[in-house]
Amino acid sequence: MSQALLVLEDGRVFSGQAYGAEGKSLGEIVFATGMTGYQETLTDPSYAGQIVVQTAPHIGNTGVNARDEESQRIWVEGYVVRDPSRIVSNFRSESSLSEELKKFGVVGISGIDTRALTRHLRTAGSMRGGVFSGEASKFPIEQLISEVQGAAKMKGLSLSDVVTTAESYTIPADGSKVGRVAIVDLGIKRSTIEHMAARGLEVVVFPAKVDSKTLLAANPDAVFYSNGPGDPEAAGAQVEVLREILDSKVPFFGICFGNQLLGRALGFETYKLPFGHRGINQPVMDRRTGKVEVTAHNHGFAVKVEGGPEVQSPAGYGRVAVSHVSLNDDCVEGLECLDIPAFSVQYHPEAAAGPHDSNYLFDRLVELIQKNKAAK
Repeated sequence: MSQALLVLEDGRVFSGQAYGAEGKSLGEIVFATGMTGYQETLTDPSYAGQIVVQTAPHIGNTGVNARDEESQRIWVEGYVVRDPSRIVSNFRSESSLSEELKKFGVVGISGIDTRALTRHLRTAGSMRGGVFSGEASKFPIEQLISEVQGAAKMKGLSLSDVVTTAESYTIPADGSKVGRVAIVDLGIKRSTIEHMAARGLEVVVFPAKVDSKTLLAANPDAVFYSNGPGDPEAAGAQVEVLREILDSKVPFFGICFGNQLLGRALGFETYKLPFGHRGINQPVMDRRTGKVEVTAHNHGFAVKVEGGPEVQSPAGYGRVAVSHVSLNDDCVEGLECLDIPAFSVQYHPEAAAGPHDSNYLFDRLVELIQKNKAAK
């Protein structure tokens, strides 16, 4: 097992062993707090451009399998773990995690103090980093730090075109059809589509650069913006398309990146969080019910809404309520428009690999569609 180095842009260096492919990877280094679900994390397109640190110490013991993939490939730029499992022990396993990382050329590092690294990121904030293993780790540290400091920053970065579908496609509803949803794929996960189909929704998935005319030509009962990577401030084209959808009064639902773009379409600002929310154990309150949900997150940006509980949309779309809020840092976790049929949440209601506290939000989408149909 060859040497590997994790180098941060502030000059801190962690030494460990190569894990997965050998070589180098550059990206924004972030930590994910889930105890399980590493395969869903790795195949979530929202992690494009990021080096993911798993805070759970033991990773890889259940291997990987095709059914748990959220997309066609691993999207993380690099992977950091403390103790990779030496064996795979699960009846569903089809391959080891190490082999899967090699298959997709993901450069990882193991054997480092991930607790110390996470504490550092919580204090200093997410930053650019690099994993260097094998021959790539033998260059002078000063040179490696310089290479990391020259990498692209996440702020201002547009990645939707990297992760989106190349062509539109349709997934039929399971059982009786109750409506059709036009999806803008900004990095969608398979589980999201499965939840919609299971509720009788036919989905038509479009590439990220789709225009509003094409979306509305599909005669949708609702439009959906998916999760995805990158800075929402760099997604001006998708924001303008969304405003045209809101003007059409077609119901809208968005999650994660889609929540941020709804916020910008409504006229609110977005900002970069110090170290973000990532993992499947984040507490959020639904203000409509007062219920606290344990939720799945992956976001480094958030919507800024001052005042409340209801405020006026700066862009003229009427009243807006902050529907959900993080109990860790009071971050805006959901928006609900009170004068037009639109809502969104910052987290992942499909929640692969769990928990399932927020699956009801897909039912709210169905209710919104049915209510809008009844009003016509």
